[in-house]
Amino acid sequence: MEEIRRIGVFTSGGDAPGMNACIRAVVRTAIAHDLEVVGIRRGYAGMIEGDFVEMDGRSVSNILQLGGTILKSARSKAFMTPEGRAKAAEQLRKAGIDALVAIGGDGTFRGAAVFYEEHHIPIVGCPGTIDNDLFGTDETIGFDTAMNTAIQNIDRIRDTADAHDRLFLVEVMGRDAGFIALNCGIGSGAEMVLIPETFTDIEEIKERILSLMSAQSRSSIVVVAEGDEHGGATQIAQDLREDPAFARIDLRVCILGHTQRGGSPTARDRVLASRLGAAAVEALLQGHSNVMVGVVNGEIKLTPLKHVYSRKKTIDYELIKLTQLLG
Repeated sequence: MEEIRRIGVFTSGGDAPGMNACIRAVVRTAIAHDLEVVGIRRGYAGMIEGDFVEMDGRSVSNILQLGGTILKSARSKAFMTPEGRAKAAEQLRKAGIDALVAIGGDGTFRGAAVFYEEHHIPIVGCPGTIDNDLFGTDETIGFDTAMNTAIQNIDRIRDTADAHDRLFLVEVMGRDAGFIALNCGIGSGAEMVLIPETFTDIEEIKERILSLMSAQSRSSIVVVAEGDEHGGATQIAQDLREDPAFARIDLRVCILGHTQRGGSPTARDRVLASRLGAAAVEALLQGHSNVMVGVVNGEIKLTPLKHVYSRKKTIDYELIKLTQLLG
């Protein structure tokens, strides 16, 4: 492996709170090792176009607390083609970039793995996605912030739900995974939590909601992951409204959507992102490549990129039992 002198860093896919903290850690750790750092704007799209910016310690000052990503993010169809990846490799070599740190989710790492196999430019990934669905790390950058944002919003919704004895179906992000829904459901005291990892029996849901609403004459909150197999909060609400038994129930839907992606990262996400950004640079200098840095049981762990996106991270079924017990 050739000596690394110049590192490129980029963010790709959906933004996540804490990405800036990770960028900051990458830049300052690299500088501490006398390396040069280049920021690649707009992810793989910017890599293909040569949208690069020189970075130093000052360029990452006062970004730790910011949501979003100063390097911007984008999804690139061109990078999905061999020609696009070849153009990206040409741009990197032209700029003298010896290695890469990729901050993103499974789509980012799928692209990174193929890119490494084709062009052999060393690359290490940092898990940045609010969904927390990546194998090889207990938590991803942005998950804690998204979860707390969702809980804060559900707390506010509960105030108005209680004032009017309403039933609220609150949809949170989680395209294929219920980590946000499950954790913020417990944290907000939701009466029910519906996630992709468990089967949604609409008749059983109706029965339970009716029991809660009539017997206790109170409001109810049902947290639904957007990826629930029954179709999300809007579809479930439609099914409930078509049932005459729900005619007298004041039912509302609230989709939290992209509010969960924005905002200042929590302390937990800032620390996690800083650890992972620094670890990514150290991993490259130690000769590792085509891996993701993660934190498992409090320790830094390296996982091959192909395992990150091909192996499914399992939900904690003890937490599912807890939602049923406490709901």
